[in-house]
Amino acid sequence: MRKNETAKRKFSHIQTTLHEQVQSHVPTGFDDVRLIHKALPEIDRDQVDLSTQLFGHKLKAPLIIESMTGGTPLAAKINRNLAKAADALGIAMGVGSQRAAIEDESLAYTYRAAREMATTIPLFANLGCPQIARDDAVDRAKKAIDMIGATGLFIHLNALQESVQYEGQTNFRSMIQRIGELASKLPVPVLVKETGAGIARETAQALERVGVKGINVSGLGGTSWAGVEYYRARDKGYELQMELGKTFWDWGTPTVPSIIEVASSTNLRIFASGGVRNGLHIAKSIALGAHYGGLALPMLKSASSGTKAAVTRLTGVVEELKNGMFLTGSRNLQELSQVPLVITGATYQWLVQRGIDPSKYATRSGPP
Repeated sequence: MRKNETAKRKFSHIQTTLHEQVQSHVPTGFDDVRLIHKALPEIDRDQVDLSTQLFGHKLKAPLIIESMTGGTPLAAKINRNLAKAADALGIAMGVGSQRAAIEDESLAYTYRAAREMATTIPLFANLGCPQIARDDAVDRAKKAIDMIGATGLFIHLNALQESVQYEGQTNFRSMIQRIGELASKLPVPVLVKETGAGIARETAQALERVGVKGINVSGLGGTSWAGVEYYRARDKGYELQMELGKTFWDWGTPTVPSIIEVASSTNLRIFASGGVRNGLHIAKSIALGAHYGGLALPMLKSASSGTKAAVTRLTGVVEELKNGMFLTGSRNLQELSQVPLVITGATYQWLVQRGIDPSKYATRSGPP
């Protein structure tokens, strides 16, 4: 029964995110960041180099298709389409939580489909905190890694979602220690990713100390998983969970402050996600200290229509990023990370109140 329930929940998550309004009402902060236009770029746009490295793999662009789905036949189709698109563009990809396949091995194909379609791309396994709270966490993690020939393991931090979900598991005791144990025992890098509520510097620093190699900030401003759980609770008639979902719909740290908090306090590899919708958002993220940009909901919707739609969507993002680099005179990503920028508005106020000097972090920042 439990195995079947996990698969049903995965299918429900796909349907809800595709067909309901689950966007956060709080801005990501990208509108508070302005890259300084260079009227004379003094470079050839055709020679802009977007390539980078990710744990020994060369990427043609600093992009990752976010960990989204698995565990159902529909998810297998989506993962195949996403993997084909990632392979075509030479970028990275993550799969959704592999709990369903660990509980029921017959579902492993829905995740393995990604590796079968893209044999050489960096591909990341995925488990949630409730799964690594178990005594057999290391064995479960190794199964998830082996299942898809993973480059690394993302542990998703979904305390908010679990706290409002009617099936939620909320034992997060000693989680930093447990993540550290995995980081020391697994054969691939361990990374963490939030699920739409962002990362503060205190958490990032604690994770770096125990051996985590990267953080996907997944900040507030994109898909609200409290919102997703609101709709699921509504369909079941669970009034308490509906109220929790509404109350905590916009809980968290927005994406841009999350990037800055992590970049200004750690040396980790930083993945920018959470309301990232275009290549300009990724350009701003890299200028702020991130190393890669990730897209989730836009890719889920594109991949549901087929590989061609996913490739078209990603190609547009790459061209937008290249244009942002051209218009700031950035020949490569290293130069993009140093371009002039201005931080204003709510993001500027956030940094000041958190004790992060905007003028020290991003030398070109100014008051709102």
